[in-house]
Amino acid sequence: MADTFYTQIAANRRNSFVLAGFVIVLFGLLGFAIGYAVAGSPSGAIGVSGMALLFGGLAAVGSYFGGDSLVLSVSGAKEVDETSAPQLLNVVREMAIAANIPMPKVYLIDDTAPNAFATGRDPKHASVAITTGLLEKLDREELQGVMGHELSHVRNFDIRFSTIVGVLVGSIALMSDFFLRFTFWGGGRRSSNDRDSGGGGLQAIFFVVAILLSVLAPIASRLVQLAVNRQREYLADASSVQLTRNPYGLERALAKISSDSEVLEVANRATQHMYFTNPFKKFEERASGLFSTHPATLDRINRIRELTGDAALDGAEAAQLSGLE
Repeated sequence: MADTFYTQIAANRRNSFVLAGFVIVLFGLLGFAIGYAVAGSPSGAIGVSGMALLFGGLAAVGSYFGGDSLVLSVSGAKEVDETSAPQLLNVVREMAIAANIPMPKVYLIDDTAPNAFATGRDPKHASVAITTGLLEKLDREELQGVMGHELSHVRNFDIRFSTIVGVLVGSIALMSDFFLRFTFWGGGRRSSNDRDSGGGGLQAIFFVVAILLSVLAPIASRLVQLAVNRQREYLADASSVQLTRNPYGLERALAKISSDSEVLEVANRATQHMYFTNPFKKFEERASGLFSTHPATLDRINRIRELTGDAALDGAEAAQLSGLE
């Protein structure tokens, strides 16, 4: 079990970095193509890429330091203490000790839909938010599995990792939008001197390439960003098993939360990816299979079952969870 467990964690981390590397390469290609198309030289690529990364970075810094407070406020989360939620605080403290991280702040969201999320830029500035529905519908072992998962996000610096990938994806979108607007307003027309010089052939090729990348790169980078998020969910699941040494509580929690039909009203597109399971149900208009932020629940459970040597779910049990996130 230990070998399988550590192998799974290593694979999930490796996949995350490979996907992040793809976004970096895509950013570089787009910046070079646009820079050459606009300025006709490689030095133009450096300027365009640098400006996009600068603006994207400034926006990310604001969300990095103030995003957790905003998310908690938008979600209607209220901080709790030992008097108001003693069992919850006890479980979170157990998982924090197991993860070797400081005790995070704990918040409750008054909503009957069971779910939870973690936020914060590092373990010293972390918070976990749990819905009242989660406390009412899960037993202690299941709650431990969920808290182990959320504190694993904190320990694995998933917020920081997601922020870096988000900066790159935002920079790609910024560059693409700039170039397409520049082209629309006639910025791509070359002067007669450029045409007569005969040196604009390569620039014209890069101009076409830049247009194609400007259309496709934002979509591709967004899909990769979602894939990164799904890999971090797999990583947090495996890490939760490491902390609790009880995969069955996490497995039951996944099945119970994903199968619950109640809608989490406070969730939105900006916070969707943060939750333990996808807060958007398949029957909602908010749901989107193409831009899925979470792995399929059945896949998550079967990966957990690999750690125990149990057979993958099939038949009626698998059918019940099929299509759920």
